Amino acid sequence: MKRITLVALSSLMIMGQVFAQIKPKANSEKSKTMKEAGKTNHYTFSLSDKVTRQEVTFQNRYGITIAADLYLPKNRANEALAALAISGPFGAVKEQSSGLYAQNMAERGFAALAFDPSYTGESGGQPRHVASPDINTEDFSAAVDFLGLQSSVDRNRIGIIGICGYAGMALNAVAVDKRVKAVATTSMYDMSRVMAKGYFDKLTPEERTKTLEQMSQQRWADAEKGTPAPSTNNLPEKLQGNEPQFVVDYFNYYKTPRGFHPNSINSNGAWTATSPLSFMNMPLLTYIKEIAPRPVLLIAGEKAHSRYFSEDAYQAATGQKELMIIPNASHVDLYDKVNIIPFDKLTSFFNEHLKAGKPAPKEKVTAYGSVN
Repeated sequence: MKRITLVALSSLMIMGQVFAQIKPKANSEKSKTMKEAGKTNHYTFSLSDKVTRQEVTFQNRYGITIAADLYLPKNRANEALAALAISGPFGAVKEQSSGLYAQNMAERGFAALAFDPSYTGESGGQPRHVASPDINTEDFSAAVDFLGLQSSVDRNRIGIIGICGYAGMALNAVAVDKRVKAVATTSMYDMSRVMAKGYFDKLTPEERTKTLEQMSQQRWADAEKGTPAPSTNNLPEKLQGNEPQFVVDYFNYYKTPRGFHPNSINSNGAWTATSPLSFMNMPLLTYIKEIAPRPVLLIAGEKAHSRYFSEDAYQAATGQKELMIIPNASHVDLYDKVNIIPFDKLTSFFNEHLKAGKPAPKEKVTAYGSVN
């Protein structure tokens, strides 16, 4: 029982459970009310005086209204810019890491869109706090739809940045969406792999079966009640002192003024208890090789518990690819520590690959410091 609990906690804590146009009218009164109910002016970072931030909404292919913030550099407002769609971490909202990334990339000359995935934050979708490997992949392509319709964007120069659990969805989207010219990830998690196999693939077939049996029974309970039950295995409200370091790191971001946001599931809520079902049945990175010949940049912390996801994705990808290991950095360090997040590298990567006619770089691994 202790082993099952540890595997579930370590692999799924990141999920918080055991296992177009500017401002268009919302597609339903329900989703409109959702955005208004969730509205807050709280951001975990200050707005830069070098950019503008505009609230926008757009719809994905399933008719769900996605809420986002569009960041533009002030000194290039009349220019058609290279653009980036950004989301993550898993269970976070656009006022946290993705917005910080978008602002920093806008300062560097990009149009950058930070969005709340379906069913989370200010975006629409019922029930709340659900994740889907398909729909959340689609959210990235819907963001590309939106960016390609903006006069401030050159639609032939669009890239994607995925953070943490949405990094896997970002790679998944780029595999099928050939409009995207380059993709970068930071602190990547493959959510389908970790839910199907556990952390470091240690979930036994018996443990997997038991988890699926529990969630299968939970579906009947949810159907009878008429609403999905929330998970009970979320970040603690107070540390007891015996938690794994990665849980401490998550807590120190999501549960403290550093990164707390009332709309963030990891700060102030819970995923539904049955959310892992589709992830356990539908591998995200099946077609990662089809990203080629477009370039992939994978960034991970040297000390991140999730580092192996980026390393394995690097091995699985083909063509133009680069793995960058940040010395002494943890998984959560790449959420908001601007002195550690390699924004200069992200800038040079997208400047190079969101231009036409550039030669393809050679495959390489970039490692700084001593990495074993």
